[in-house]
Amino acid sequence: MFTVTYAQLNGWLTAFLWPFTRILALIAAAPILGHRSLPTRVKIGLAGFTTLIVAPTLGAMPQATVFSAEGVWILANQFLIGIALGFVMQLVFAIVSTAGELMGLGMGLGFATFFDTMAASNQSAISSVLNMFAMLAFLVFDGHLQMIAALVATFQSVPISANVLAAPGWRMLAEWGSVIFSSGMLLALPVVVALLITNLSLGILNRAAPQIGIFQVGFAVTVLAGLLLSMLMVPNMIPFFARLFDSGIEEMGRVAEALRPPG
Repeated sequence: MFTVTYAQLNGWLTAFLWPFTRILALIAAAPILGHRSLPTRVKIGLAGFTTLIVAPTLGAMPQATVFSAEGVWILANQFLIGIALGFVMQLVFAIVSTAGELMGLGMGLGFATFFDTMAASNQSAISSVLNMFAMLAFLVFDGHLQMIAALVATFQSVPISANVLAAPGWRMLAEWGSVIFSSGMLLALPVVVALLITNLSLGILNRAAPQIGIFQVGFAVTVLAGLLLSMLMVPNMIPFFARLFDSGIEEMGRVAEALRPPG
């Protein structure tokens, strides 16, 4: 007769549940994999399948029962780690959205918005297009696989334990948020500068020949100039996205290292 002791059952549960929580938290918070259009059952199934592969390689788990105070604290730690790592990659796509907002504002399309199901908020039309390009590039570059591989590597840098996560990791995550503005402006800079020159030229033309009625044609000129420049940027935009994704994957490792509890 096959019998299972409580110690064996607890060992199986902890070996699966704790890594599963970290992986599922990342999938829920990460771009593409955490998109609302992806069914919840698919996310849970992907997290469970990944856990079944990863769990046997993690070694011994802390000696704590699943539903004890220590076990629940370990569960909360794994959830926080997964959310933090997923948020790192979300900020990469926030860079693209920021660039689209800046470009749309310069083109006069700031009022043209769509409802973004991922962010649950309105997003400009240019941001939606750039986000679509970024998502396709992310899949083409196997960013989703690199992201999961980076997560699996964190089980070595941040082992499963009940220790309090280190503060430098959260500070590094906050500092990574500043990249949104610098990189977003860098991506949008060619279009923003060209549109600034266009608007200055239209302003000078309006002063030189007021009878032209520059306010009637100015909007069409800035939109056409912005769309043309955006189209010309596409060949150089994809390599820029690749560098952003690589930076995000590397930042995941650095944040995980900084979150490692002391001792």
